[in-house]
Amino acid sequence: MGIVASQSFKNVISTYLGFFIGAINTLFLYTEFLSDEYYGMVGYMLSLAFVIMPLMAFGVHNTLVKFYSSFKTRLSLNSFLTLMLLLPMLIIVPLILITYVSYDAIVGFLSQKNEIIKNYLWHTICVAVALAYFEVFFAWAKVQMQTVFGNFLKEVFHRVGAMVLLFLLHFKLIDVERFMTGLVVVYILRMLVMMFYAFSVKFPKLTFKKINNMGEVLKYSFLIIIAGSVATVLLDVDKVMLGYYINIEQIAYYNVAVFIATVIAVPQRSMHQILMPLSAKYLNDKDYSALEDLYKRSSINLFIVGGFIFLLIILNINQLYFIIPDEFSGGLFVVFLVSVTKLYDTVLGSNNAILFNSDYYRIVLILGVVLVVLMVLLNIIFIPWLGINGAALATFLAIFVYNSIKLYFVYRKFKVFPFTSCTLKTGGLILASVIVFYFWDFPFHPIVNIVLKSLLITSVYVFAIYQFNFSEDINIEIKKYLRLK
Repeated sequence: MGIVASQSFKNVISTYLGFFIGAINTLFLYTEFLSDEYYGMVGYMLSLAFVIMPLMAFGVHNTLVKFYSSFKTRLSLNSFLTLMLLLPMLIIVPLILITYVSYDAIVGFLSQKNEIIKNYLWHTICVAVALAYFEVFFAWAKVQMQTVFGNFLKEVFHRVGAMVLLFLLHFKLIDVERFMTGLVVVYILRMLVMMFYAFSVKFPKLTFKKINNMGEVLKYSFLIIIAGSVATVLLDVDKVMLGYYINIEQIAYYNVAVFIATVIAVPQRSMHQILMPLSAKYLNDKDYSALEDLYKRSSINLFIVGGFIFLLIILNINQLYFIIPDEFSGGLFVVFLVSVTKLYDTVLGSNNAILFNSDYYRIVLILGVVLVVLMVLLNIIFIPWLGINGAALATFLAIFVYNSIKLYFVYRKFKVFPFTSCTLKTGGLILASVIVFYFWDFPFHPIVNIVLKSLLITSVYVFAIYQFNFSEDINIEIKKYLRLK
């Protein structure tokens, strides 16, 4: 776990820095400097861009990671990399042409409930293209085992850009239209910086030679579009559907709640950057013992860290809602459900990395499509009935089913299981902490209360994890940073 621990730790730092900046933007700047309508529009625009991004990327960011280590000669490798750079254009160019020709029909459908949406379709398309090629260039660096700078760009760059734009808007140096255009520019700049860095790590040598396994690569790229779309749709389709059924201001309230809960996924997102190429390497080398060890270690480590963040959120959420505008407090139930969903994600460890880089991804894709249909149906049922709470419930049910099937499938095909007795003990510790700490608070100002309660929770949780040695890797890190012998 050396390279995993080293790069994961650096990625966690940059990701939390990004989330800290994002928290300021989400909880304070957007809510104060932008109207609820435009805040909802920002959330809708970015969610729709993320939904169509896997299609525009043509699955290249996953294909590059899966097949890179299988090419052993310089000529075949350069030919493969050239293909990876050009393949997304096969989707991007026709999609832009279709949008241009069918613009009125598309915006007419999307803006039935909210007229504001029709003004920003091209903004969404541009962001989606930037997101797609950013992921391609990030994958280019990943296969060289260089994930830290790319993760910094992925988590920090666009949030700093949004913060700068929000202050420019507040001080009336730009209007709201230039703010929306500025967001698009930020994502394009991020893509370009990632491109220059990726090419500095390994400069492309364009080689137009047919690779031996072209059919397998193209088939995987085509099918992985579905996999990427499944994962993204499960994350963002709720916001897109909210824009269809309810007033767009509600998406702003939903965004705040989901952002708070998504903090739990930070360690997983950080570790995932290095778990993907390592899992692909172990699978290509058929080193299943190393694959199982990585699976178990990533599961317990992510569950412990994710569980800690889960506790800080759930046990302080009531106080947090006291310090943001009252209209956002309706997202409390959303925070709880999405937090539980993210916690379940963490305990799966490298499950996704194993599935996406194995030969069994086709069956999982079929299941994923079925589950996307299920989620859409659940949103159709629950959003008109329960609003943003209905969207959260639909997300929770769909992802719970999806994760459970993935867990079973990896066990069935590889005979590896991520859970150990320490998983059960960690779950018990998290549950006990919720029962003990949820129903009381210090009688002080909410910020003071959050700080004191967090310190208490941290002390109890870290002591229990260290004392009972739930994870050898985490205990080593605790000893290192606390200078224990």
